Amino acid sequence: MVGVTTTGRPSLYGSLPALPRDDPDEVPGSAPEAVVASAVRADATFERIQLDETSWVDVARGWIAQPDALLHNLLENGSWQQRELFRYEVKIPEPRLGGRWPDDPATAAVRVELFKTLRDRYHVSFDRGALALYRDGRDSVAFHRDREMRWLDDTRIAVLSLGAKRPWCLRPRAGRDEDLDKPDRGATHDFSPAGGDLVVLGGRCQADWLHAVPKVRAPIGPRISVQWRWTSRRGRPEEGGNFGDPRFFSS
Repeated sequence: MVGVTTTGRPSLYGSLPALPRDDPDEVPGSAPEAVVASAVRADATFERIQLDETSWVDVARGWIAQPDALLHNLLENGSWQQRELFRYEVKIPEPRLGGRWPDDPATAAVRVELFKTLRDRYHVSFDRGALALYRDGRDSVAFHRDREMRWLDDTRIAVLSLGAKRPWCLRPRAGRDEDLDKPDRGATHDFSPAGGDLVVLGGRCQADWLHAVPKVRAPIGPRISVQWRWTSRRGRPEEGGNFGDPRFFSS
């Protein structure tokens, strides 16, 4: 059973502390078997999709071993919380839950290994890694950019999927308003990650592209998204509100 509390957190990501830039080789107090057994598959291959001249996506199918074990651990122990959004004079529950990594030594060892593996491949220091839970097909997130990062000219966002395979879509930010009434909302790519798959967005992807997890009508099991993020903090910072900010009727 997933334990849920209700809170008005300002951001799913912003309150999470970052890991140190140089992590220890071991987590103090970790069980030896948790450190020895690798969570990342050494034979996982990465395919790069060049979206445009400055934006790209890497896809690694089956990036981690035993994804179901990590899924069930996070479902039971991920400190899941229901976030509320203020939309036009009404508070509504966001159609997904936010969570935090459990603090037990074995899970901490896995978390640090995933962080270090991503850091060593992309040569940037990602944040701690946020959790989002899509409980069933009714949970979703609309097309958006991660604007709360502010500097979007050069970013890396790594997304590990656990659980059910479901659509995960991209579309260009500009020039596709005529497609917004279509069922796919103008999506040009659907990576549909399965449990254990990794998707990494890079370059100007957050500046020029939108991503979404649409609703699914058919019965579907839970999916957990683990996201690590980094920005170079170069270029012009974004102005205006973020996805989680209140929205009001215009006067």
